[in-house]
Amino acid sequence: MSEHSFRTNVVTGTALLALSKNVRGWQKRDCYQDLDRFIYGPTDDRVCLLFGLRRTGKTTLLRQAVLDMTPEDAAKTAYIKITTANTMADLNRDMEQLRTAGFRYILLDEVTLMREFIDSAALLSDVYAAQGMKIVLSGTDSLGFWFALRQELYDRAKVIHTTFIPYREHSRLLGIDSIDEYIRYGGTLRAGELAFEDAEVNAEDATFRDDETTRRYIDTAICRNIQHSLVCCEDGGHFRHLRLLYEAGELTGAINRIIEDVNHAFLVSVLTRDFHSHDLGLAARNLRKERDPEKRTNILDETDTAAVTERLMNILEIRNKREQTVSITKAHAVEIKEYLAALDLIMDCPIETTEPGTEPVEHILFTQPGMRYCQARALVYALMKDALFYTLNEQEKDLVTSRILEEVRGRMLEDIILLETSKALGNRYKVFKLQFANGEFDMVIYDRRENCCAAFEIKHSGEAVPEQARHLRDAEKCTLTQRRFGALVGKYVLYQGKNIDAEDGILYRNAEEFLKMLPKLDLLERL
Repeated sequence: MSEHSFRTNVVTGTALLALSKNVRGWQKRDCYQDLDRFIYGPTDDRVCLLFGLRRTGKTTLLRQAVLDMTPEDAAKTAYIKITTANTMADLNRDMEQLRTAGFRYILLDEVTLMREFIDSAALLSDVYAAQGMKIVLSGTDSLGFWFALRQELYDRAKVIHTTFIPYREHSRLLGIDSIDEYIRYGGTLRAGELAFEDAEVNAEDATFRDDETTRRYIDTAICRNIQHSLVCCEDGGHFRHLRLLYEAGELTGAINRIIEDVNHAFLVSVLTRDFHSHDLGLAARNLRKERDPEKRTNILDETDTAAVTERLMNILEIRNKREQTVSITKAHAVEIKEYLAALDLIMDCPIETTEPGTEPVEHILFTQPGMRYCQARALVYALMKDALFYTLNEQEKDLVTSRILEEVRGRMLEDIILLETSKALGNRYKVFKLQFANGEFDMVIYDRRENCCAAFEIKHSGEAVPEQARHLRDAEKCTLTQRRFGALVGKYVLYQGKNIDAEDGILYRNAEEFLKMLPKLDLLERL
């Protein structure tokens, strides 16, 4: 069969092996075993959906699957790269030719680029998978797959997500054993560079190397993802309350605003109030009360924060309420949040209190640390353009900027550990931040089966000091915790130093080692 008889871009035989050989020897994603099980598992009428944001390894997974095939299976495999010019009629014609020719394994890449995909995806499961073909669908428009799963492919698809790349997997794949590197660049499988403005140092393939590349990624991988899927689904019928925002060209700005603020409080006020930087205010308070007199300063109180914030807004292309032509409502916030969750970009890990019956406080965690951190670096970049800040000597500038980024990394480390622990441990355990009237435990893990718990403080520091565990030593906080969540069987400080067992029972454990040991965890044994 001549390849020119196909209407889509179909690759088979030696051309397919040549296309796949460049990933030979590469480490595999943890989810690869799920793909392998689908390809060689029992035949049914289900297709496999392999989806996630850009640069999370989807196409590489498909090519690795080809390389692992026997020669006989590879000869029955076709890889199809879909383009925006293709239609479902084109694909249907080519699929019928491949089926007739005895092809069994079909790898459809970028299938969501077809405008008709969401509304006609059932053709692939009901006709071709039902006739014995194993079909893997891959694409970057995750929201398109999400819509298809709730409509055309309901209960007829095996789903494999690639967006979330935990630290343990990021470290294994890229050979980087540094949580700070993960904070800087985690979220995709492209390593970044340290220089902020040096074009020669910043490699072209660094996803989050500066504010420009980060904004471009947000616009193309997230905002365009959402908008393309909304346009394609039922001829735009799923825009709901977001239609006016989209038509006014303000949906991208609203999504950007949420992404920057999502680790703090995902509320409608985030969209409607004048944008301000949490990172800047937090650093100002901490520098003001710094115990070391040589490091204590009120310089950020004297800085023109309004000008700094305006520059930050320009970097992030975020519009204030007064610049919006469409009024933002709670319905807008709810729908944007729903779509970001569908993209695996955010996850809710509610903050609990010790009062039974009290509603948990929403606490949204962001699964792309490199994107979040790059926005914080953009803040520092804006800050350094402030007229007063410019008059400081280099030592003072370094002190302030380093402290801002240290605060950001510390808070991000808390969120990373909360997120990864929650996703790894499953239904037996409940993972949350526990808030008291005064202070909090950064993380509590509750074992539902054994009715016991462990409390954690999380510190972005390589030194073990008594102050880090002050809440864990608070008898009242421990009593309140046990009253609701059972016996407190462990008190831990997760930090960047060596493992230490303190005399008062506080266990200091290395945060990177803790993340790598997930999902294996037993609260009744010492970590």
